Amino acid sequence: MPKTPLHPSPPPLEANDVAIVGGGTVVWFVGFLVLLPFQHTLSEHGHGSWPWICLSGGLLGLIGLWYCRARRAAIQRDRAAAEVGPGEE
Repeated sequence: MPKTPLHPSPPPLEANDVAIVGGGTVVWFVGFLVLLPFQHTLSEHGHGSWPWICLSGGLLGLIGLWYCRARRAAIQRDRAAAEVGPGEE
């Protein structure tokens, strides 16, 4: 069996993490608002925790937004420092 030549790995794809996490966070909060009026009916059928699960997802999404924004800022700082180069500050 012939060996295939190895190629270098492509660079990682850049995605807009803040928009992705923000969209998911909005969906969790909308789910909470949609389910909240039906809390009594959901509780009668054994699903009373659903609105609170959605609220938890939205709150965790806010933490995720904070993290993604901090990560993006750190990446930009590292790129700016790499462009300046060591000792050129």
